[in-house]
Amino acid sequence: MEAAATSAGPAEVYFNPWDENFRANPYPHYAPLYDGPPRVINLFTDFALIARYADVKAVLLDHVNFSSVQPPTIGFGEQNKLFGSDPSMLSADPPIHTRLRKLVSRDFTPRRIRELEPRIREITNHLVDAVQRKGSLEVMADVANVLPVMVIAEMLGVPADHYQTFKHWSDRIIESDNVVPGMPMPEDIKAAMAELRAYFSDEIEKRRKRPGSDLVSALVAAHVQEEALTAGELLQFVVLLLLAGNETTTNLIGNGMLALGRHPDQMAKLRANPALMPRAIEEMLRYDGPVQSTFRTAARDINVGGTEIKAGTGAFVMLAAANRDPAHFPNPDTFDITRDPNDHMAFGEGIHFCLGSGLARLEGSIAIGAMLERFPRLRLADASAALKYKGSYFLRGLANLHLALD
Repeated sequence: MEAAATSAGPAEVYFNPWDENFRANPYPHYAPLYDGPPRVINLFTDFALIARYADVKAVLLDHVNFSSVQPPTIGFGEQNKLFGSDPSMLSADPPIHTRLRKLVSRDFTPRRIRELEPRIREITNHLVDAVQRKGSLEVMADVANVLPVMVIAEMLGVPADHYQTFKHWSDRIIESDNVVPGMPMPEDIKAAMAELRAYFSDEIEKRRKRPGSDLVSALVAAHVQEEALTAGELLQFVVLLLLAGNETTTNLIGNGMLALGRHPDQMAKLRANPALMPRAIEEMLRYDGPVQSTFRTAARDINVGGTEIKAGTGAFVMLAAANRDPAHFPNPDTFDITRDPNDHMAFGEGIHFCLGSGLARLEGSIAIGAMLERFPRLRLADASAALKYKGSYFLRGLANLHLALD
């Protein structure tokens, strides 16, 4: 398989989501993609690279011509087998997507998110207390990996103290994106998915017999039969919530703290004026968002920004590239927590706009705010240390991040 792709045009393009070095810092590779219409490159098959802000927005708003359902011909067969054949919100088009989103959106309303705030603060304070007693801070292990998965576990009505097991499953399954098409799925990844599905299949059966006040019980008890989730769809949603829900918020906290650590002037500004936190969170999402890209498949021949894309061609729709597009954002490579307006697309756009965006913003604000308030001398422990990223190209997150407390 070709690891690099060169396309005719003003500049050479290198795009390889299976290259660890590329995943560690993809931003320099986006620069040539702003100069001209979208490129169609060949890795093991043709892919369109959608990077400019206007093009990304147009594709995400056009669910008729760009499908979220991955056909078997795209080359991700092993990944599709891992997740099974039942539809999920992430990989469905209307009317299936409409039905699924309507059923699960009830627990992600602004009112429901506000109700969760006291518990999120309680968990965060407990985590930060432990950091203070320990006298050192590794952002990912101490806060970012823990808080989101505990919140989601409680929403699902399962023991939050199982978070280490949930996180293990989540980390392994996310790595499935790094399996080069055509290569077999590693056994540890398949085992993690099997264990996760078995665990939640058992939890779902418990709710059928003894429902509670949690989200799984509410979905099991859906009374409009023609719209109710099937057993397979319910399991897919629980798996999706655990994976996408906790990973994106984890990465928002980690990437956000790294941006503040690398820009101490911005950290000082935020510390001096905590009211800037909402704007700071939006800039963290724009500058180094938790999701680099989503994926669509052209349902028919279509022109995007001057490029003809053939039916059946897969498209990397690069949210993070759009968020650094100089045609839309002045000084896009500058981290500025006062940036306004800041209409980034870190949470997507259109019918697939992230259902949990409000929860992610709230958790990120509380966690980052608590660390800044509790540790007034917070800084990068070693500004020159090489960073290690985990996960996949699609979900960008640090393996660890050490900050000094004094």
